[in-house]
Amino acid sequence: MNPYETCPVFENENFLLRLVTMDDAADLLSVYSDEKAVPLFNSDNCNGDDFHYTTLERMQQGIEFWLWAYKNHSFVRWSIFDKKIGKGIGTIELFNRKAEDYFNDCGLLRLDLRSDYEDTEHIMEILSLILPHTCELFGCQMIATKIPPFAAARRTAAAQLGFLESKELVGGKDQEGYADYYVMWK
Repeated sequence: MNPYETCPVFENENFLLRLVTMDDAADLLSVYSDEKAVPLFNSDNCNGDDFHYTTLERMQQGIEFWLWAYKNHSFVRWSIFDKKIGKGIGTIELFNRKAEDYFNDCGLLRLDLRSDYEDTEHIMEILSLILPHTCELFGCQMIATKIPPFAAARRTAAAQLGFLESKELVGGKDQEGYADYYVMWK
């Protein structure tokens, strides 16, 4: 299945993951304006965007860009909904990274969650919905995600899901490289 032709939906009894839409803006503003959550967002190679959005207009601009990127096969951004409260509580971005470094042909995963969902159990449950499908969807043999050193719940969840800390740097536009990545092999 090509996720850019038909974006898959993933769900269990607690969470639903589906392609982001402009209707998600108000819910996602509560994620991207959450000052406790922002330091956990991966903004490597994002042209200086730190994803700290404090107005509905700025959130809508972000979603507009994500939908443009999806249409142009750059990445897929899923909204994450908590089915019990009926609200969006985060997003997951995935794409196959093509580069001339260790992380070539790698499924790069970015997880942005509201801070009240930033615990090992929620992270594991949400990632367990999409990880089993990632390599097939994006034609890769490895999945990588950035986890800052202070993100204890993410590191614990990643380890329990089979991610290992990588000593390799992800190359960047600035050629300095980015650290703190964890990898999982197919």
